[in-house]
Amino acid sequence: MTWTAKSENMAAPAMGNNNRLGDEVHNLNLKEDLSYMDHITELVEKEIGSDLKSLRKVSGLLENLTEENKLLEEQVLTVSSSVPLRVSAALSVAETSRAKLETLLQQERVLSNSLEQHLQGAQSWTDSLGEILGQLDTLERHVKYLQCLARIEELSDGIQQFLMTNCVRDAIGAVGSMASLDVSLKQSGCTHLQAFLQETLHFWHKILKDKLTSDYEEVLTQLHWPALSPPTQSLSPPANAQELSSQLESLVSQLLSLQTTDDLISEKKDVHPRPGLPQVSPLSLPVQIMLLPLAKRFRYHFTGNRQTNSLSKPEWYLTQVLMWMGHNASFMEEKIQPVLDRAGANVNAKVELCRGLLSLAQEKLAHDAPRLLYDDALFCHLVDEVLQFEKELRTTHAYPSAYPGALHILLEEAVFQKWLSVERKMALEKVDAMLATEGAWSSQYRDITDVDELKAPDCAETFMTLLLVITERYRSLPCSQAQLSFLALQRELVDDFRIRLTQVMKEESRQPLGARYCAVLNAANYISTVLSDWGDNVFFLQLQQEAVSVGEEVLGPLGATESGRLASLEGSLFEELLALLERLKGDMMGRLLEAVMRDVKEKAQPYCRDRWISLPSQCDQATMSLSSSACSFLLCLRDHLLQLDQLLCLPLFQLLWQGLAERLDLFLYQDVVLYNHFNEGGAAQLQFDMTRNLFPLFGHYCKRPENFFKHVKEACIILNLKAGPALLLCDVLKQAGEGPDEGDAFLRPQQPSPESALNEMGVYRLAPSDAQILLNLRSAWLNH
Repeated sequence: MTWTAKSENMAAPAMGNNNRLGDEVHNLNLKEDLSYMDHITELVEKEIGSDLKSLRKVSGLLENLTEENKLLEEQVLTVSSSVPLRVSAALSVAETSRAKLETLLQQERVLSNSLEQHLQGAQSWTDSLGEILGQLDTLERHVKYLQCLARIEELSDGIQQFLMTNCVRDAIGAVGSMASLDVSLKQSGCTHLQAFLQETLHFWHKILKDKLTSDYEEVLTQLHWPALSPPTQSLSPPANAQELSSQLESLVSQLLSLQTTDDLISEKKDVHPRPGLPQVSPLSLPVQIMLLPLAKRFRYHFTGNRQTNSLSKPEWYLTQVLMWMGHNASFMEEKIQPVLDRAGANVNAKVELCRGLLSLAQEKLAHDAPRLLYDDALFCHLVDEVLQFEKELRTTHAYPSAYPGALHILLEEAVFQKWLSVERKMALEKVDAMLATEGAWSSQYRDITDVDELKAPDCAETFMTLLLVITERYRSLPCSQAQLSFLALQRELVDDFRIRLTQVMKEESRQPLGARYCAVLNAANYISTVLSDWGDNVFFLQLQQEAVSVGEEVLGPLGATESGRLASLEGSLFEELLALLERLKGDMMGRLLEAVMRDVKEKAQPYCRDRWISLPSQCDQATMSLSSSACSFLLCLRDHLLQLDQLLCLPLFQLLWQGLAERLDLFLYQDVVLYNHFNEGGAAQLQFDMTRNLFPLFGHYCKRPENFFKHVKEACIILNLKAGPALLLCDVLKQAGEGPDEGDAFLRPQQPSPESALNEMGVYRLAPSDAQILLNLRSAWLNH
């Protein structure tokens, strides 16, 4: 193929494209022309219309359009001429700004060069001046260092002079100034100076404290402190009681002044406080000194190899601490408290004594508790004694709840987890033991009617007592999360006991009318009743709020709905367990009712097959008597009711006989009434059997037992209607079934509805269709 051919081939598509573009432009122009034509057509229609006389308006319309066209042309020319002028003005302003910017940049370069030259010339002066300032700073620090040393020496000499002249209060003030200086030097890096100051401070503080302690102990000894046995009134006051009182007040005041320095030194010694106890303020210094002889006696008897130091006898040292609190409480209130009040110290002397003695017990417990983690019996005994100690401490000695007691030692992680595991183990062992006893399923109050309303078996009552004891044990714990852990344990134990009840129920399900089966049902009802009461208890309501705030840490995953119900106090912490217990009760009640109905139905078969259509009328009998075929099933029913009334608690028995009446009502209605045809004597006999024999069996448990047999009662009413009312009722039912008739409506406009007619006869439960069926069962209508 030649180049020309190729170019032609290449030009062909281009030409095609141009042709297509031309066509599109042509089409666009056509569209624009069409739009203009439409506009013109619309204008002509608007201005002229179809009236030929309006054609004279054309000249005026043409003139208006010409003027508008000129005006638009002038506006276009004005805009096109003004735009270049604005652009040129903007360019001129930009050129001027650029020239000014270049001038400023040139000035900045000149200034920068001159400034750099000046800094280079002044660098040497700056270096020499910085060296001089550094030397001055070093000299100043040396001067301050020497001033601190001089101040320390001055205070030390002053303390020495004050002690030589027996000015103890001034010496205490100087020691306080030295302690303040020590605090101000904490942020400095002068470690040697700090060490020297602290050593000097400790030296003088020890001398002062030893002197005041010696004098204070001498005065306390003359005042018969401490009391190691119950105080008696036979002790006569010392001859120099007034002088001792004055000395006591002076020494207490001086010791309180030394308190700040003593707290500072004690804080440095006790860098790591004992874990498990919240931080509290230090003991008052006078009380600390008063506790020294008691602490010495405590450590002598309850540490080392003494016989009194026994891991199996924590009650020895706990009781000793409580006894010392009781023996010395009056001395603290009568002798020490007034002195503290006059000194302006906001301190309760009796509480301070309890705090000090309690710290001895806490120290001993923290040492012994980890050693008992592998001996369950000794650990349980320790927990019992600590709980009893805490109770007496808070009640008898009125120890404030804001201060930590002995229970905080039991809340340390290892000790607390051991406590939980031992509680679980001991509880399960007790449950196993009580279920294995012979009288586990009998009530200990069965011979006392007023007390034995719930007829709870011993195992259920013992189990709930066990849970109550656990509640009392953890109720006083100072940590809500620890309380929730015990609550979770209780829920676990309840669920375990429910499973045990279910297992026993399944074993006894072959004899649901037996005593043990009913005892299991009573047990489930008793536990459910007690848990429902606990759900409304203030303590458990408070725990419920804590459980919502803690979330899933203790009680496991809670759904949004359950959390909301708990937060609003609609539900309870035991709601899930109560639902499971109610399900167990419902299952057992169903089995019990089925067993009773099975026996009753079996005995009632002859009664169901009786010849109701051929019985003599009531007029032919001297007196009505019970049908012989009904005796067996009524006796069976009576015996079961009496037996279950003795075995079941009142709430359960009420549910049982009501459910039994409901089932028996349907059974008699379906298998006796609807299964047979009745003559007048048969209907009367059925009514006599029901109203004079069956209903009175349930009359012992309610005032109107016939209300629980509505089907049978109303069936007897219809079957025993006289001929006249029966025919009228048939007519009403027939008319209602065939629909309204105009002639009948005219003749009998006041025809009652079937429901109102039945209601007038006392029939409310049965429908008109049921009444029609019952009327058809009467033998008088068999031939119609």
